[in-house]
Amino acid sequence: MTVTPAQHLLMIEDDARLAGMVAEYLQRSGYSVAHAGDGAAGLAAVQQRLPDLVILDLMLPDTDGLDVCRRLRALPGEAARVPVLMLTAKGDPMDRIIGLEMGADDYLPKPFEPRELLARIRAVLRRRDGPLGASAVPGQPPLRFGSLDIDRDARSVTVHGRPCDITAHQFDLLVVLAERAGRVLSRDQIMEAVRGRELEAFDRSIDVHMGRIRHAIEDDPKAPRRILTVRGVGYVFAKQQD
Repeated sequence: MTVTPAQHLLMIEDDARLAGMVAEYLQRSGYSVAHAGDGAAGLAAVQQRLPDLVILDLMLPDTDGLDVCRRLRALPGEAARVPVLMLTAKGDPMDRIIGLEMGADDYLPKPFEPRELLARIRAVLRRRDGPLGASAVPGQPPLRFGSLDIDRDARSVTVHGRPCDITAHQFDLLVVLAERAGRVLSRDQIMEAVRGRELEAFDRSIDVHMGRIRHAIEDDPKAPRRILTVRGVGYVFAKQQD
């Protein structure tokens, strides 16, 4: 599989040897790769040349990856929506959960196989480039539920006319639910519909993403009325909404 040179990756990683090996591998797969050795340099690089994806290490010499992710999501314009793949410490699920809560699109524990990194990069970029949970037919009418509008063509969400800040993966999850409004979906069914990675039996990432979607679209995320939890089963998107 080849990719266009326009797909530019930024790796924020203080281990220069690791970054060099990863960059060489990804460049052979057709990507252009830039490297920043700390958080400040990484944020500056994002603003100098907008990458298609950021590979972000959790442990950095000047700050941590969680803070970098939070600051990245606070940048103006398209920079705030750049997909982030976070590299986390092996065996620490809290790092992964907090990273997703901060706005990361996916995570990969260290040490990792370069082929798995490449596969995850491709999956995140596919999610960014098109709604995998929906039919890729142009000219689809927006999905409207009360004051909530989901524009599948523009890949945008508004509530009361206000834009909602969600990642590409979270948009796909929302579309899957909205297109099946009133139907209870298990976590496996939701992830299968967006053609994401297969979840481990107790992987909480789907719940973390749902929490972030609720924060974006619900009037009161603690008492959701749009995305409802069906205990022991999964989630259901309410057909009738204000």
